[in-house]
Amino acid sequence: MPTHGSLTKAGKVRSQTPKIEGRPRRSPIPRRRNWANYQKRFLMAAQPERGGRR
Repeated sequence: MPTHGSLTKAGKVRSQTPKIEGRPRRSPIPRRRNWANYQKRFLMAAQPERGGRR
């Protein structure tokens, strides 16, 4: 059964791509994150006519 390309070429493009470091991401402080989740889940869900999801 023929294959799609030889195994000697496997991973060629990935190994040639330059490595770019990801930027460090900071999650918001827990109190702020919990308040945002509370607003999204309870306050906005109770009032769908005042915004909610777009």
